Amino acid sequence: MSAHQKINYLEFPSKDLLKTKSFFSSVFSWQFNDYGPQYSVFLGAGINGGFYLSTLNACTKNGSVLTVIYSSNITATAEKIKQAGGEIIKPIFSFPGGVRFHFTDPNGNEYAVWSEQE
Repeated sequence: MSAHQKINYLEFPSKDLLKTKSFFSSVFSWQFNDYGPQYSVFLGAGINGGFYLSTLNACTKNGSVLTVIYSSNITATAEKIKQAGGEIIKPIFSFPGGVRFHFTDPNGNEYAVWSEQE
């Protein structure tokens, strides 16, 4: 159910929707519903959202918001990302409250994964 004045949905660019769906299904078990050839909704990610066909990408060096995903096994998640075609761009590092790393999906969009412990 939607809540008044709360973040409800996120959208990300995708150069290749098939690669995007394959990557996030494989690594994070997200599900997808297509709405035409240029848009796909993702479900099962903690918040719903979508990927739209675009030549652009979202990364912090361009001022984009960083989407952070939780993992109870950060090392295993990093391995799954690499095996699925993602790239670790900041290896696991400590911060107050836990550890995290940054990665890009096959489209070049930047995300982070965090956990309480390594």
